[in-house]
Amino acid sequence: MHQTHKALGILGGTFDPVHFGHLRMALELYEALDLAKVHIMPCFQPVHRKQPVATPEQRLAMVQSAVLDEPSLFADDREIKRKGPTYTIDTLLDMRSEMPDTPLCLLVGIDAFLGFPSWHRWKDILNYAHLIVAHRPNYQLPATGIVADLMKARLQNEIAFIHENLAGGILFRPITSLEISATDIRKQIAMGRNPRYLLPDSVYHYIKQHGTYSISRI
Repeated sequence: MHQTHKALGILGGTFDPVHFGHLRMALELYEALDLAKVHIMPCFQPVHRKQPVATPEQRLAMVQSAVLDEPSLFADDREIKRKGPTYTIDTLLDMRSEMPDTPLCLLVGIDAFLGFPSWHRWKDILNYAHLIVAHRPNYQLPATGIVADLMKARLQNEIAFIHENLAGGILFRPITSLEISATDIRKQIAMGRNPRYLLPDSVYHYIKQHGTYSISRI
């Protein structure tokens, strides 16, 4: 089934703060997969990890400042506006109603993919989006189990599949390995160290201006 629109990428996360690891992944997948755009989407309240240090509004503002001069990336505020616990399926349902003819691609790291069966309504997610799994050298995939069965049923090798079908495929793509940790960035800032070259200057300026990761908040 051929669609009239290019596939759209979705990169979700806490982005506490957004850094070059996130942004480089989004840009490389945008280019490698010929995506229309990548929506970088801060969640309001994560359900599988502890709550972020920065407020939802601060995390959104940092993403907005990070992508301001990059037209291929877009800061999507829909999960911040929706409030409450953030479930991917709800976001996909919202986007599908808004863009019925646009293939949607969830961009996830290999660790997130290995935990995919723990996601809320995970079986429904592939009815509304493709999964694009960004991997680095030496990653390990299970030979048996739910994830292995899922790959056997859904794995695709051709990029054209994600543009010609609205959802349902799993595609693996290598990306540059940037071992940058938001947790380490927060600790460095709290200790008075300079995190420059780990995140955009605009994001660091915002953090300094608002005292986002002061020692009392870490």
